Amino acid sequence: MMANKIPIYMVNGFLESGKTTFIQETLSDPYFSDGGKTLLIACEEGEEEYDLHVLESYDTTLVTIEGKAEFTTEFLEDCQKKYKPSQVMIEWNGMWGMQLFREMRFPKGWFPAQGITLVDATTFDLYMQNMKSLFMDMVQDSDLVIFDRCVEGTKAASYKRNIRAVNPRAQVEFEQEGGELFEFEDELPFDLNADIIDISDIDYGIWYVDAMDHPEHYDGKTIRFKGRVMKPRRMTPGYFVPGRKAMTCCADDTVFLGFLCRSHNVDKLKNGQWLTVTAKVYVEKRDEYSGEEGPVLYTKALKSAEPPEEEMVYF
Repeated sequence: MMANKIPIYMVNGFLESGKTTFIQETLSDPYFSDGGKTLLIACEEGEEEYDLHVLESYDTTLVTIEGKAEFTTEFLEDCQKKYKPSQVMIEWNGMWGMQLFREMRFPKGWFPAQGITLVDATTFDLYMQNMKSLFMDMVQDSDLVIFDRCVEGTKAASYKRNIRAVNPRAQVEFEQEGGELFEFEDELPFDLNADIIDISDIDYGIWYVDAMDHPEHYDGKTIRFKGRVMKPRRMTPGYFVPGRKAMTCCADDTVFLGFLCRSHNVDKLKNGQWLTVTAKVYVEKRDEYSGEEGPVLYTKALKSAEPPEEEMVYF
């Protein structure tokens, strides 16, 4: 007999990012609880405390652990035997990093179902200045990133690009104090209606994130940009990937940002060479995009180019 599948919902974020409030609101949603037993594991205690009456009314058991060393397979297996949950929610301690969770051997049937990161928009810049590596590690596996406490002047478009550069699949949302949607204009520094959309070196990252988020913006349009040639092994013949490296956490932690590109001259290209690429964009379902739709470039012209003044892309 197969073990029941028990989803784990990981709620991450630094202290006072709104995790406790978010978790209590989620538990009160009938679509989430659905009559099942929830085990809530709190890995830190903030100023906001859980309302035990609320937890009890939604058949939720709260277990608090004091330190990182207590979060073990043995502890989780003991929780499984004692509480027999149908789902697990974990309020993770943002200062612990994510490696422990990634490497954890969970009880039979338990599986990570969703990762959610809460961010206090009023302190985001401070954390990025002092704990960038820790924060980027936090959002790397997240399915949903929520910036709360947004106010007039919150640099939402810039924050979104920061997250999407590290984790292109993450959904990024912005909320005001109280949970209302925070609306902002995600202005682009180039003309989408131009005959040829010219992407300056400094705007490459902005274009990449927008093209990943909204590939339909570029479908059927011609784009021109400067990129470096990457020819991965097992690449479909006739294709290569022009792109740029982006720094995510530190100089030793970079990711290559590029799109699949079709060319009749692939055999003449060398890995690492710089090109000015002029190409028409079509949105296609491709294995290279994990079977999802993504921008595929069909070259009109390839010209040798000098590297940009700053080769690394920053967000």
